[in-house]
Amino acid sequence: MQESRDSATRDSGSLAKAHPALKAFMCGSLSGTCSTLLFQPLDLVKTRLQTLQGNVKPGTSKVGMFSVFLHVIRTENVFGLWKGVSPSFVRCVPGVGIYFSTFYSLKQHFFQDQAPNAGQAVLLGAGARTVAGVSMLPVTVIKTRFESGRYNYVSMAGAVRSMYQTEGLRALFSGLTATLLRDAPFSGIYVMFYSQAKRALPPDGNGTVYVPLVHFGCGVVAGVLASLVTQPADVVKTHIQVSASHYSTSQAIHYIYNENGLRGFFRGAVPRSLRRTLMAAMAWTVYEQLMARMGLKS
Repeated sequence: MQESRDSATRDSGSLAKAHPALKAFMCGSLSGTCSTLLFQPLDLVKTRLQTLQGNVKPGTSKVGMFSVFLHVIRTENVFGLWKGVSPSFVRCVPGVGIYFSTFYSLKQHFFQDQAPNAGQAVLLGAGARTVAGVSMLPVTVIKTRFESGRYNYVSMAGAVRSMYQTEGLRALFSGLTATLLRDAPFSGIYVMFYSQAKRALPPDGNGTVYVPLVHFGCGVVAGVLASLVTQPADVVKTHIQVSASHYSTSQAIHYIYNENGLRGFFRGAVPRSLRRTLMAAMAWTVYEQLMARMGLKS
C-alpha cells in the first residue's frame, strides 16, 4: 500500500515538473478527446453533404442535414454516424495537443509580457494551426475518405496500404493547400475573436464561478464567424481528398463552381459550423480550465 502511494506521489511530482509545453499538449489532447467523440456525427454529415456534387439529379428534393442523418441511420444503423471516428481520434487527440502546445510555446516566446493585439492573435492562431494541420494531414485524408462512404476501407492500416498501392504516396498528402487555406484562417480568426470577446466582457464575467461559461460563450461566437469565413476552403479540401483523380486546388474550385455555382461552396455549412463551433468552444474551455489547475497561464 505504501509502495503504491509512493508511486502515485512520484507520478504527480513528475507531472508537476513536466515542461509547460508538454503540459499544454496533455491539456489539449484531453480537451480534444470528448469533443471528437461527441461531435463526430456532425462531421460525417458535413462530409456526405459536400460529396453530393454530381450525384443529385435535377428535380430531386433538396438534400439537407436531417435527411442525411436519417439516410445514414436507415442504411448503416445509428453507429454509422460514427464512421471514421477512429481516424478522427488519431487526428484530433494528438492534433489538438500539437496545436495547443505550439500555441502556448509561440505565445510564451513572443508575448510573454503582454497580451497579443488582434493582428498578432491572428498570426498566433494561424501559425499553431499550420503546424498541427501539416503534421496530421495523412490522417485527415483517411478520415475524410472514411466519412464519405465512397470507400470500403476496413481499417486505417488497410486504407494507407490501399491508397499507397493504387494512388501512390502523394494521395496521403492531397488537399494540403486547401487544408491550410481552411485551417490557418479559421484558427487565426477564431483566436482573434475569442481573445477580443473575452477582453470586451465586463470584469464581473471573469469571476471564478462564471469562467467556464464565459470561455464557452466566447468560443461559440468566435467559432460561428470563423466557420462561415472558411467554409468554401473546407468544401474544396473535402472534394480533393475524396477524389482519386488528384485534382489541384484550382481544378477543384472550377469543378465545384461548374456543378453547383457559388452555393456549392457552402454545402455542409450548418453541420460544420455546429461541429467546429461547439468542438472549438469545448476544447478551449477544457484547455483553459486544465491549464489553470496546473498553475499555467493559457
